[in-house]
Amino acid sequence: MLQSFGLRFKPWTDFAEFLRPEMTKQSKVPIDFQDHSLLTARLDDDRAHAPFVDYLQALYGAKPPDLVVALGAPAAEFVQRYRNRLFPQTPMLFTSVEARRVQYDKLTGYDTVAAAAHNFPAAIETILQVLPDTKLIAVVNGASPNEAFWQTVFERELAPFSGRIELRWYNKLSFEDILKDAAHLPPHSAIFWHLMSVDAAGVTQEGTTALHRLSTAANAPIFSYLDGFFDGSIVGGSMHSVEKGMAIAAAAAIRILNGEKAGDVKVPPSRFEPPRFDWRQMQRFDISDSNLPPGSTVYFREPTVWERYSWQIASIVAVLLIQAGLIVVLLQEHRRRQLAEVLSRQRMAELAHVNRFSTAGELTASIAHEINQPLGSILTNAETAQAILRSPSPNIAELDEIVTDIVQDDRRATEVIRRMRSLLKKAPFEQKQFDLNEVVQETIRFFASLAVGRKFELVSVITPETLPILGDRIQLQQVILNLVMNGIEAMRDTPSEDRIISIRTSRVENFAQLSVSDRGSGIPDEKLKEVFEPFFTSKAEGMGMGLSIARTIIEAHNGVISAKNRDHGGATFRIRVPLCTDGAGPS
Repeated sequence: MLQSFGLRFKPWTDFAEFLRPEMTKQSKVPIDFQDHSLLTARLDDDRAHAPFVDYLQALYGAKPPDLVVALGAPAAEFVQRYRNRLFPQTPMLFTSVEARRVQYDKLTGYDTVAAAAHNFPAAIETILQVLPDTKLIAVVNGASPNEAFWQTVFERELAPFSGRIELRWYNKLSFEDILKDAAHLPPHSAIFWHLMSVDAAGVTQEGTTALHRLSTAANAPIFSYLDGFFDGSIVGGSMHSVEKGMAIAAAAAIRILNGEKAGDVKVPPSRFEPPRFDWRQMQRFDISDSNLPPGSTVYFREPTVWERYSWQIASIVAVLLIQAGLIVVLLQEHRRRQLAEVLSRQRMAELAHVNRFSTAGELTASIAHEINQPLGSILTNAETAQAILRSPSPNIAELDEIVTDIVQDDRRATEVIRRMRSLLKKAPFEQKQFDLNEVVQETIRFFASLAVGRKFELVSVITPETLPILGDRIQLQQVILNLVMNGIEAMRDTPSEDRIISIRTSRVENFAQLSVSDRGSGIPDEKLKEVFEPFFTSKAEGMGMGLSIARTIIEAHNGVISAKNRDHGGATFRIRVPLCTDGAGPS
């Protein structure tokens, strides 16, 4: 294997590194590779050729190699010039070379060419498509004899672009000067990298160091014609594939090694592959995907958040959608429950209203007696006052006393009517803060006349502490009313001297407690858990709704109601309702 410039010169190093393993893979027998470098290709000096030819003759004169592979145009030219002195009957493969650098008229029946065909105008057109505002393209090319040949080709083939863009040639600058100029190119510029083996100052540029330095210093994107330079330093472009080209060359070499005549192995020149581009350089120079030629491939693209975490995002979105669905369902269910609670409270309020009318009906006689009493007094006092006024000398002091009595009796009647209207008033459930003791005392006053008519004693023990609670005043008053009426009915057969109903209030931790006790027959133990169920009653004429309504009202106030039998007869009903904790007094 004869190298053109040396073992560390791109792109020929890449060609050799791809060709060698590809031949090994395709061959059925082991291959022994021997490498040599034509160092004189860097300079325009043929004086060292003769000693090098003698050196190769000394090595292989007695036992010629099975195949000679010339890598690059200088090596191909060297082989063709000294073919007769070297290995006139040894098969030779010319590769890693552009077709224009091969002297086809000097080929023999022992030669095969696997060349490439550059299309520099197409490469420039790709640049102009990717960067349509380009006004200047700087062409990087060295000063070795091989690069001088290509400089002539460039100037000839790119001449038609002179009316569209400015072409700046770097072949006559040292590489250090190239770096300085590339760092200050005007806007809308691009760089085309061809070769840089030896610069105009005669400095050798090995490997990829020069290209990497240029990429770092340049303020414009760099394009090239060969993917061997596609290593992070260039944007890309229409390029040859080193790997594919060497796979074709390796196949031709193996055919020769397997016995085919080299002159019969025909390999058409390889062409540019579809454009490829480096996403990192595109980002650096703000190059849009929309400007890339059709069929282009973008490499090194950083995956988007979706591409990187697609299943995690999909899972999260699915969970969020499920949660959103559940939230919608729960909100709808909450609204239905709220509506049901509102309707339930409305029904409860209506039923409680009916219950109050029923209770009022039971109290009609006592209420009538309580109203008639002040009305009778008013009538008597009014008649007396009328008689005094008709006398010849009315007693004004006595008339004043009579009028005072009339006012007091009127207020008594008005209070009875007010309490009755309050009891019978139909109003929606409305929570307000008030003192439970006040409601209890008002209810006790309501029963004052009933206690005389029904012949029972009403005993109250009211705590001196304020019991502020949040609730509906009328409905809680109805609960107390129902419990007292139940106590009265329970003591129907109790001797009159033992007919006592006790009402007590107290504070228990954070609760206001109210208990109503009677001395009746009590509740059967097996029925204690049923007394608050709808339609449970011990009265022949009762509906069994009073205690059920009471429990519903207390639960609506976040409280509890319970019943138990007293040790010495009778039953006690106990209510606990949460106290207000905001520290405000009753409203």
